[in-house]
Amino acid sequence: MRNVDLRSMPLDELRKLHEELWKLHEQVTQVATELAQKMTAERATIEKRLRRLKPGTRQIRARRPYPKVMPKYRNPKNRRETWAGRGSRPRWLAAQLRSGKKLNEFLIRHAH
Repeated sequence: MRNVDLRSMPLDELRKLHEELWKLHEQVTQVATELAQKMTAERATIEKRLRRLKPGTRQIRARRPYPKVMPKYRNPKNRRETWAGRGSRPRWLAAQLRSGKKLNEFLIRHAH
C-alpha cells in the first residue's frame, strides 16, 4: 500500500479508504481461516500416513532383542540361580561378595 498523508485527506476519501481497508481486513480473516483449516487437514493426512508407516509406538520404542547369553556364575547353595555377568548383580552374589568371597569362586567351569 502506498504512503498516504491521512491528515490532508478529505473526509469522503477517508471514508472510502476505511471501507476498502475493512473489506481487505475481512478478506484477510477469511484467508487466515481457510489457511488454518487446510493446514489442519494436511497435518491430519500426514499423521495418518505416518501411522501407516510406523504402526504403534511400541515397535519404535521397543528394545532390540539381545542374544541369549550363557551364565558365567552360579550360586553354590541353589544351583538354579545363575548370572551371566550382565546387568546388576543378583542379591545372592552381592551377599556372598560382602561376606568376603571372591567373584572367581562362583565361575561356572564349561567343558570344552
